[in-house]
Amino acid sequence: MKFSIGYKLPDEVDSVYSICADFKESVSNVYFSFGNNPSGRSPLSHTEDEAYVKDLQTEELRAIKDMGISLTLLYNANCYGENALSKSLVDGVLKEVYDLKHKLSIDRITTTSPLLAQWIKKEFQKDIQVFASVNMRIGTVAAMEQLSEDFDGFYVQKEVNRNLKEIERLKSYTDSVGKKLCILANSGCLAHCAFQTFHDNLVAHEAGIIHRDNVPSDYAAPCWRFLDGLEERKALTKILGSNWIRPEEVHLYEPYFDEMKLATRLHQRMRMVVSAYVHGKYYGNLMDLTEPAYSALFRGTVLDNTKIPDDYAAHMTRCDHNCAKCGYCERILDDIITEF
Repeated sequence: MKFSIGYKLPDEVDSVYSICADFKESVSNVYFSFGNNPSGRSPLSHTEDEAYVKDLQTEELRAIKDMGISLTLLYNANCYGENALSKSLVDGVLKEVYDLKHKLSIDRITTTSPLLAQWIKKEFQKDIQVFASVNMRIGTVAAMEQLSEDFDGFYVQKEVNRNLKEIERLKSYTDSVGKKLCILANSGCLAHCAFQTFHDNLVAHEAGIIHRDNVPSDYAAPCWRFLDGLEERKALTKILGSNWIRPEEVHLYEPYFDEMKLATRLHQRMRMVVSAYVHGKYYGNLMDLTEPAYSALFRGTVLDNTKIPDDYAAHMTRCDHNCAKCGYCERILDDIITEF
């Protein structure tokens, strides 16, 4: 399995370039939003000197491209506000894509906007592949049929991740129409998260929101308040029963995907995440593996990945998120919880 990893600016400890160099046999793609464009994550930087940020980003991405690693540009904000149908949005995006195609030879674009997909496909034909973002929550053949004309591939809805039978059905369809099926492995989002649309909209407008007189919050994300209000065991069951795929189960997905996307753009331990998936083994707290990582909400409690039972994969890969009927995640908690 190859992996697609997210770009973030280098710091004094590490860089995406260094990670790509160290794992160049396994990292096949780097995805990025350019500058402080709205996307599915916080802006790359809140500095006012965006030109400096773009120059630094371009230099590093060009070096990554020279390694033979492909590049994916993101226009995956959940909301473009009043500009969502505007000529200014389309014209600005097309101008930027032309520029980055020239400077970086970008290979793909992932977007949440069918409008942007339509225009990018029209302007760039086969030069750039266009993929539907995981944030579009596409999990059925019917949805793929509706979008087939404008997209070359689809990131499958996160709630489908643990259902190999459904993945097989979606793969059969995408193969039949010459499309690509893609997957995000380590999202920390709760299964069927009711807060996701609200949260994604907040992130899309974060550059403006931070300058408002906002209502204070003690939580890093809207779902944290819900989890914090639960009895700890129940909250941990919700996390264990979410959508992420462990590194140890990656090989089970190889018949359906040749590349897995890893959520790393905001992760504080990006190298650890990449290493775990590349090696197919993780020795830490499961709540540290995902983005967002929930370990800060449960200080002193660890879900020890090394103690996951042998029958976990069999249950995980046929999960229909019918927790009231199944109860597996709650049953294995005692086996894997470690208190510090």
